Amino acid sequence: MRATGTFTVKAFVPTELKPEPAVSTGLPVGVATMEKHFEGEVAGRSATLFTAAFDQTTGVGTYVAMESFEGSLCGQAGAFNFVHSATTFGSDRTAEFFTIVPTSGTGELTGISGAGGMAVEADGTHRIWFDYTWEVGR
Repeated sequence: MRATGTFTVKAFVPTELKPEPAVSTGLPVGVATMEKHFEGEVAGRSATLFTAAFDQTTGVGTYVAMESFEGSLCGQAGAFNFVHSATTFGSDRTAEFFTIVPTSGTGELTGISGAGGMAVEADGTHRIWFDYTWEVGR
């Protein structure tokens, strides 16, 4: 099954958390928390731990995010975790990774598994989709 939607970032809060021991690289690692709101077949909100090595000036870098989503996919309510990452050289997304964390589903989303993706359109619209199935025994 596929569920699609759009999302907006409601909060992006950098933290003071730094990797230990400190290692000096060309792009320092930063950590932030995020809150997103979703509309469409994907409806609800998420809390995100966001880690990145990113240059704001050039737009080059990589991020890794772990999200805890609560809401619904195609009308089925519950919660689950998903993880995603990507690399950019300024105007592209490469090395993308996106997966639903196994056994993390609750409510009507218990047993969910699968993958998905994200895209940002030229007008700034953020899109998300989940391609999901149910684990055996659901």
